[in-house]
Amino acid sequence: MVNLADSKPLQTRWLLPVLLTVQFLVSLDMSVVNIALPDIGDDLGFGADSLLWVVNAYALAFGGLLMLGGRLADLVGRRRTLIAGFAVFGVASLAGGLAQTPGQLVAARAVQGAG
Repeated sequence: MVNLADSKPLQTRWLLPVLLTVQFLVSLDMSVVNIALPDIGDDLGFGADSLLWVVNAYALAFGGLLMLGGRLADLVGRRRTLIAGFAVFGVASLAGGLAQTPGQLVAARAVQGAG
């Protein structure tokens, strides 16, 4: 008798762990930023009203471009799109960590959301 679980391609076996890791990174990013908001505001000189843009820039770009990312995955491939998204997210994370002004941080968070 053939075990169908062993006949799955390697990509299918790794699909769920990869997707769970991606979702974990998104959740972790939002949690860490929300916890660090008071320190971010003090270090970069954010006002109380503008500090919300650190979170909102990410959420707006992420939600606004989500369907476009799905379409891009249909056109160029899911793996390429995921790797490109990871690369954009990583570079934007580095830029956010090196930000010296509130505008730089908000822009980096928007690019993270796009990634």
